[in-house]
Amino acid sequence: MKPLSLDEVSAFANKNIVDFHQKRIQSLENLKLDKLLKKNPYLFRAKNIQTAGRLMEGLLGAFLSSSEEKLFGDFLEDLAIFIANKTCSGHKSVAPGINLEFENKGIYYIVSVKSGPNWGNSSQQNKLAEDLQKAVIRVKQSQHGKNIQPVLGICYGKTRTNYLRGYLKVVGQNFWYLISEDKNLYSDIVEPIGYRAKGHNETFEREQDRVINKFTREFIDRFCDDSGGIDWVKLVEFNSGNYDLDKYLT
Repeated sequence: MKPLSLDEVSAFANKNIVDFHQKRIQSLENLKLDKLLKKNPYLFRAKNIQTAGRLMEGLLGAFLSSSEEKLFGDFLEDLAIFIANKTCSGHKSVAPGINLEFENKGIYYIVSVKSGPNWGNSSQQNKLAEDLQKAVIRVKQSQHGKNIQPVLGICYGKTRTNYLRGYLKVVGQNFWYLISEDKNLYSDIVEPIGYRAKGHNETFEREQDRVINKFTREFIDRFCDDSGGIDWVKLVEFNSGNYDLDKYLT
């Protein structure tokens, strides 16, 4: 592999982490209350939430948790492809479910990149195994005699390297080493990922506060009774009321 320039990695991370923060804000700007209210109302009732403001904070927190995991996963995937491109001319794969392809020391790697270890249920994991197997067949047909290794690459975690469902599972430090042959890369990228994090998060928090205030006002108008209490029946009806089973039971 070619030596990796950490200055180039930092420049790439600095630029693209800005895009991550901008997309976080865009997800708030485009959000509608009706989408938030698709979250589980029974959970928040069980937590004895009594005020519209606390409910909006809880709903928004649940939404942002899943949204940010996806956005940051996309950032880490792009960072991994950039690094592999610099070290061994790796490139983004066009195969379904596959993110990265590269060759090193006579082995052709087909990699599906996931940000963290808890990335999917059993059916999604089985689908990934199928996608990797199909990608292996495709590469064998086009590049006869290649030694091909399918890989599930996970960007963080301490799980030991092992074979699973026909592919190699590589996690955390081992994954970043696989694409760079640099044992310290997994910790070296922490600093550029935090580029201007304080300023970005202050901007985000201002937008988040604005959205909470806006949705709280709208929620009170639509789902609170005359005394100011949350009308949970009305909220559950909005979230889950869809009775039509009588058509199928007669």
